[in-house]
Amino acid sequence: MAFNCIKWVYTANMDSLVNNYKIRRCLAAGLLLLAGLPARAEWQLNMTPGVTPISRDVFDLHMIIMGFCLVIAIIVYGALIYSMFKFRHSKYKGDVGDTHEHLWLEIVWTVIPFFILAGMAWPATNVLIRMNDFSEADVTVKVTGSQWKWQYEYLDQNISFFSRLKTPLDQIYNQGPKTEWYLLEVDNPVVLPINQKVRFLVTSTDVIHSWWVPAFSVKRDAIPGFLHEAVAYIEEPGTYRGQCAELCGVNHGFMPIVVQAVSQPEFDSWVAKHEGQYKYEQAVSDWNMMTALERGKQVYEQNCAGCHGFNGEGIGKLFPALKGSSVAVGGNPDEHIDLVLRGVKGSAMQSYANQLTDADMAAVITYERNAWENNTGDLVTPDQVKKRRQAIQVVQK
Repeated sequence: MAFNCIKWVYTANMDSLVNNYKIRRCLAAGLLLLAGLPARAEWQLNMTPGVTPISRDVFDLHMIIMGFCLVIAIIVYGALIYSMFKFRHSKYKGDVGDTHEHLWLEIVWTVIPFFILAGMAWPATNVLIRMNDFSEADVTVKVTGSQWKWQYEYLDQNISFFSRLKTPLDQIYNQGPKTEWYLLEVDNPVVLPINQKVRFLVTSTDVIHSWWVPAFSVKRDAIPGFLHEAVAYIEEPGTYRGQCAELCGVNHGFMPIVVQAVSQPEFDSWVAKHEGQYKYEQAVSDWNMMTALERGKQVYEQNCAGCHGFNGEGIGKLFPALKGSSVAVGGNPDEHIDLVLRGVKGSAMQSYANQLTDADMAAVITYERNAWENNTGDLVTPDQVKKRRQAIQVVQK
């Protein structure tokens, strides 16, 4: 219908547009399409202003450029549509003559784009200068991407932790109902103070990632061997979410970013609680089999299931099974702890010494030794993991 309307308008004579019934059909079709727009509960075509001065500058720049584009489009398409009707074939019979060059016209439409680009470049350059002002930062956070998690190090507060996807695997495998923040929740969010200049140092340990938080207008590629800087001055408290914006492997979609912006007193309280080692929690004093298994299942799903499988059955020859394996069933639990602490050279099994706390490591090893009918009855404790760290001199950051 729409194609037929366009074709008819293009080929029709101007005199027939007023009273012809086809124009009424075209208008009715257009109104019918527009009538469906209110049915959309929530939709957005434009970017959002964000919650930092830089993000608002970027939004304003975007609107300025859109204004230029809109004016140009109106002039160009207006002239095009006018010419289509004014000089349509049906109005001229026979030879229409030759076209002629016009020097001043050529000069005009060469000079005008120059001034248009200059008008765009001036505000864009000012925004870029402000975006790259990394001086006098109040808080510096190093962001390290790896498959498939983020590590955050507060360089001035001696705080370091990993942030991983928190969404349970049963939701991912469609075995349970999906929650509001499906694939957008993490176990350890980034906590930042409002009204403070925060500097980010972004890098990677394996492949290229990209740390992206739209509300801050911050998007920096995380490249192994390079440190890329970004800055944010958050003015409104709240929770802001982002994603890895660079295709980085099979679980690329499982690398969400969650930032909690809080007041300065709340941030100071958070720092006081976590300063030094990001280590095991108060729950260690109540350590028992039920606690370890519940916590271990969560840690396993976040860190191990991607390779060893949801049911511990492994994936092919590259990722061995833990169900019924000699590692999880046979031997001393200390050997199992040492393997997780050290990793296996020449394999995909990396060291988790600097990725898991003593409590998390004790929990996941307890889970691996008792899940999937392994049933060893072994309860590994955080103190046991701590002693093995000291014995093999693998220090937790």
